Amino acid sequence: MSKSAKITLESLANGGVVERFEQELEKVFANIGDPNTNAKATRKISLALTIKPDDKREVAEVTIQATTTSAPSKELMTTIIMDRDNDGKVVGAELKSSMQGQTYMDDEGDVRDDTGHKIKRIY
Repeated sequence: MSKSAKITLESLANGGVVERFEQELEKVFANIGDPNTNAKATRKISLALTIKPDDKREVAEVTIQATTTSAPSKELMTTIIMDRDNDGKVVGAELKSSMQGQTYMDDEGDVRDDTGHKIKRIY
């Protein structure tokens, strides 16, 4: 067996390993910058090299996989008011006010019912 050049992460797959790492790092940075994720959640980059030599131990195939574990999006919460329609079918509407049956004023100053429908003023 002849002497080979030293293998480094920078030289492996013609620099492809470092390139894959940098791609995954960009994904992590984007995930950290996403306000819909938990800022303090841990993110992880994994580089997996699978090395499979042949029977003579002269050649080995190397598979390189880079993966990222990002923070998931934050949960969204809402409340749905449940009722039955005239046919007895269960229906629901999102509660927009803080309490069922309560009206509220939206950002534009319009009065709305608990499901967000605008209430027309009758004077």
